[in-house]
Amino acid sequence: MSTTVRDTTDTPQVRGRAAIVGVADAASPTGDLELHGRALEAAMVREALDDAGLDISDVDAVFGAGDAMGLPEFLGVHPRWVDGTMTGGSSFEVHVQHAATAIALGLCDVAVSVYAATPHSDRRRGRANDFGGGRGGNFAAMTWELPYGMRMPIGAYALAASRHMAEFGTTSEQLAQIAVSTREWATRNPRARFQDPLTVDEVLASNMVCSPLHKLDCCLQTDGAGAFVMTSAARARDLRRPPAYVLGVGTCTDHSMISQMPDLTTTATAVSGPIAFEMAGIDHDDVDLLMLYDSFTITTLLLLEDLGFCKKGEGGSFVEDGKLGPGGALPTNTNGGGLSYTHPGMYGMFLLVEAVRQLRGDAGARQVPGCEVAVASGSGGVLSAMSTCVLGSSV
Repeated sequence: MSTTVRDTTDTPQVRGRAAIVGVADAASPTGDLELHGRALEAAMVREALDDAGLDISDVDAVFGAGDAMGLPEFLGVHPRWVDGTMTGGSSFEVHVQHAATAIALGLCDVAVSVYAATPHSDRRRGRANDFGGGRGGNFAAMTWELPYGMRMPIGAYALAASRHMAEFGTTSEQLAQIAVSTREWATRNPRARFQDPLTVDEVLASNMVCSPLHKLDCCLQTDGAGAFVMTSAARARDLRRPPAYVLGVGTCTDHSMISQMPDLTTTATAVSGPIAFEMAGIDHDDVDLLMLYDSFTITTLLLLEDLGFCKKGEGGSFVEDGKLGPGGALPTNTNGGGLSYTHPGMYGMFLLVEAVRQLRGDAGARQVPGCEVAVASGSGGVLSAMSTCVLGSSV
């Protein structure tokens, strides 16, 4: 897959023109939340706006993954920019890209994006759940893959892991270390679903769900919700909390069905990442924090490689010394990730919320010292739609 970055000199200047100024998320050690549906979305919007020192009357752009009309109606706003872009777990990184562009062009001033899903409590309470977003499906996969025994979504990731192992010698122990390092961060997060320390042996001893992936290689299924607020950099400087400036954004998608993925060991992050880094004007050594989609341990490993933090095929050896965990050289998924913190179906919102909190210095016991540049890289579908955001505490 080509990683050539296109010349953007004739496109609107986005770098540093917009900032995330308010964030909120909801998660619980029980996996359950009391609110659900629109009430939970509205609570997240109110909390994020309060975090920013703004009011619902300030909002003139609304982003919701798959719902471009019902959400603004419920919130009681009449936006001049509305966006229902739905790319699965990466939807919210795409929303950052779209909102930053719209703000830079003067097409809106204050944008809010929100997500809420409660599959864990819905099942317990007998409600229809919305796991994974629930707005539409991959009908091509249903026609051409599922009838032949493909267990989704884990089967797609198992294929990627198997191929990576076969081609590069990656081991189950190396994948397990990703889960262990992520759990180390979760032990510092009182809202994380799982907070007990974890070992590589425990990961390997957990049930084999879809070879070669064990149960503890797989993300949680919990309730969860979140929201973020964006505005112009000029307005952001006068608001309640320190802004997280949008320095670079990039998106690329290269397949829908996993059988059509050009290379099972290389995702479209190999395109989105360089675009975002080039726009931000940063190199890998400038990154203080990585927030990577971790639907499965293999997802994190592929993103590390495709973002260029190690060479293709070297992700296993790169992570096995624990460098992703507390005290490591490359702090990653500091809230505990989708593997141990929360995962209601589309995790990309939580990547952004944690990145902003780290840039502000608000992460408490899990704070990364001197965090000034954070990268949030989302994955949607089955390693399908990849979107990367570079955020910074200054322009």
